[in-house]
Amino acid sequence: MTEVQAKAEKWLNSSISDDAKKQIRELMDQPDALMEAFYKNLEFGTGGLRGIMGMGSNRMNKYTIGMATQGLANYLIKEFPNQQIKVAIAHDSRNNSRFFAETTAAVFSANGIKVYLFEALRPTPELSYAIRHLGCQSGVVLTASHNPKEYNGYKAYWDDGAQMVAPHDTNVINEVNAIASIDEVKFEKNEDLIELIGEDVDKAYLAELKKLSLSPEAVQKVHDMKIVFSPIHGTGITLVPKVLDAFGFTNVTVVEEQATPNGNFPTVVYPNPEEAEAMKLAMEKAREIDADLIMATDPDSDRVGIGCKNNKGEFQLLNGNQTGSLLIYYVLLRWQERNMLDGNQFIVKTIVTTDLIERIAEAFHVDCYNTLTGFKYIAAIIKSLEGKKKFIAGGEESYGYLIGDFVRDKDAIASCAMIAEMCAYAKAKGQTLFDMLLEMYVKFGYYKESLISITKKGMKGAEEIQEMMASFRTNPPASFGGSRVVKVIDYKASTSKDLQTGTVETIDYEKSNVLQFFTSDGYKISARPSGTEPKIKFYMSVNAPLASQEDFEQVTNALDSVLNEIKADLS
Repeated sequence: MTEVQAKAEKWLNSSISDDAKKQIRELMDQPDALMEAFYKNLEFGTGGLRGIMGMGSNRMNKYTIGMATQGLANYLIKEFPNQQIKVAIAHDSRNNSRFFAETTAAVFSANGIKVYLFEALRPTPELSYAIRHLGCQSGVVLTASHNPKEYNGYKAYWDDGAQMVAPHDTNVINEVNAIASIDEVKFEKNEDLIELIGEDVDKAYLAELKKLSLSPEAVQKVHDMKIVFSPIHGTGITLVPKVLDAFGFTNVTVVEEQATPNGNFPTVVYPNPEEAEAMKLAMEKAREIDADLIMATDPDSDRVGIGCKNNKGEFQLLNGNQTGSLLIYYVLLRWQERNMLDGNQFIVKTIVTTDLIERIAEAFHVDCYNTLTGFKYIAAIIKSLEGKKKFIAGGEESYGYLIGDFVRDKDAIASCAMIAEMCAYAKAKGQTLFDMLLEMYVKFGYYKESLISITKKGMKGAEEIQEMMASFRTNPPASFGGSRVVKVIDYKASTSKDLQTGTVETIDYEKSNVLQFFTSDGYKISARPSGTEPKIKFYMSVNAPLASQEDFEQVTNALDSVLNEIKADLS
């Protein structure tokens, strides 16, 4: 508390605004609130800088954003000496996002850096595209993705259009930490170095998206299939309807109640398409019009959730593993049917994403790479293989996918277009999207996943999460779901241990606080604290053969039973 009070006093003695000082003085009468606001500085995680909006070093505000930007500016000036540095900046629909974007632009320009600032809200993937399109050395998007309305965030990108990875991420933090006072931040903007961008970049980005199309003839045949789309009050409204139109779809219904951008997200508890509640209005509209496909994007449009009719004629949401597997299956199938596969292509997924994707890649003789959680690691693989092998697609279980490499982050705009085209491909053959899902399971095996996500807020919560991980390391479970654990991978210790032979091997991954347990029946259980939210997540994956589509319900029940056993073991 003494350190926290000293830090708060330091802020009070800086050149922050009178209103900011008033907010800090009010916090000083509330010890718990003061502690949460100042006990640490916001740090870059798998998704950059993210936190609750408010005053304090552990909050998203003008000054924490200013210091992050000043640190990034200092690093850019060191990395790119004697040249005009350029950055692109975008923002989503969240409260304060425009103000934070303009603050970021002001600090960059005050440091002599050329700024391309989007004139209004835009999707995160378009920011990634704009960095390379405009020849920038860096970029920033102001967004907290799918977090609740109290949050905002700051994602920093490098010149390849990807979120920063080592050493750049830690080097930028070191530069930020080297700033001894808020007074060192240059807030006075240089108008001559700030250029507004918009429609021209939109057109160029949409033109690249259009090139992804693999089944234009199928779209033409069923162009009027019924699509329901919701942007959930976010940036998806700017480009998803446009890209669906560009692909040739003529019957798109936008969920009216969620069409207007609004940082309070008034119709949902969480603006997250992973949550069934956030998809409720889209599902209701789909039932009303008897739609073929439901899609909804999160506030910054890097994630998409989908739904369709199942084999009983009922509307059902698909999870991120199902959608990602279907996308990979569709893209590889069409590449094969068009004789485009020559053994020089690859796909990428994260370690907690379904291994069904690996089985699909193997069947098409396409290499599949695994990375740590966070799309920046997928982008790093793409960059390392640039000019050597062709990236086709990639994804992660948390509803983020990428097709093509002109964007280097998960892209819900491209994903919406390709998911709609995949649905059209199936419909043109007399299938539903769910039929295609079952077809995939019969061919490659039925993989079923589940997720337990436990929220632990604040400093105490962070400590509890670390204690849980420590307990798993010192007392690892012997079995899950009645299946013996035969291998443990510890990404923090960089080890893979075979429990049957006792053999320990070193794994070649950046260190990360993740544990994975593999059982004799092919089950996989992963434990991982989130890098962007106050949560610890447990990922469970089980699988079994599916002899025919008629066996789907029986095998589903059997796998659900195993998953319930694993959940009981975890609890």
